[in-house]
Amino acid sequence: MVDVVKAIRLAVDTGKVRFGSREALQAALNGEAKLIIVAGNIPLGLRGDINYYSSLSAVSTFEFVGTSIELGSVCGKPFPVSALTVVDAGTSNILEAAGAGVGGK
Repeated sequence: MVDVVKAIRLAVDTGKVRFGSREALQAALNGEAKLIIVAGNIPLGLRGDINYYSSLSAVSTFEFVGTSIELGSVCGKPFPVSALTVVDAGTSNILEAAGAGVGGK
């Protein structure tokens, strides 16, 4: 878990990421995302929508164990983050750390 947390923070700092569930759905539909990270407390309907559209575009998803407040904190944001879309990982190894290179979740 610590490696994933560090990888998320590094992706936010050095890569291109988008925050929020609407951004995640849009990136999944467009196939722009490399990985979508969802908070553990995201509503089930929204999680289902993100998983469905991600599977259509072959985008990996990863469930962050913590809440949206904790995910926001990991990202260095003063607000809750229900979903984080990684468009470019930068110097982070988030794709490997979250298992996106081997099918994801």
